[in-house]
Amino acid sequence: MVRVPPMPRVTGRPAAVAVTSALFAVALAALWGLSPGPAGGGEPPLGATAPVTRFTPLDEEDGYLAEGEGVSPFAEGLPLLERMDPELLEAVRAAAAEAREDGVDVVVTSGWRSERYQRFLLDAAVTVYGSEEEAARWVASAESSSHVSGDAVDIGRTDAADWMGRFGDAHGLCRTYANEMWHFELAAGPGGACPAPRADASAG
Repeated sequence: MVRVPPMPRVTGRPAAVAVTSALFAVALAALWGLSPGPAGGGEPPLGATAPVTRFTPLDEEDGYLAEGEGVSPFAEGLPLLERMDPELLEAVRAAAAEAREDGVDVVVTSGWRSERYQRFLLDAAVTVYGSEEEAARWVASAESSSHVSGDAVDIGRTDAADWMGRFGDAHGLCRTYANEMWHFELAAGPGGACPAPRADASAG
């Protein structure tokens, strides 16, 4: 579950979130001394196999998307979609097809994430918010993240997240945190009542 990056990817965000986005970008650039994406590291020598470490740039195999990007839920060959729970992905695709009929284009800004990616996001959140306690309201640990387990999806842009919040329950998709309009999980049966959102990620 991402508590910082998804919102900066949506449009029409409040000014306070725009500031958070800028701070987060600075944190990403400073953390670990590298860029989070493929441009952050060089190629290994020809014939060498570079081990994956915390200093290896994040890429598609981590479920990484560059800041501001989103992908169609119908895209294929992307780990961030293919490593999500199959039932969750099916529900997102069904809801996206329905949203399209209402003129709303649903994109996925984050789905499955590697543990390494989740740890990177948590480190960035601590840098932005100044404490582990405050960061925990926005970014779960790799051990507890529903993104790492493949059980969560972040929806963009603002109109799509709003649509999903109002109609996603028809497909069992529920907004699980009150402070994250973009984060959805399968928390009810199709057409069932979604449980009340928890305050934030630190609520468990």
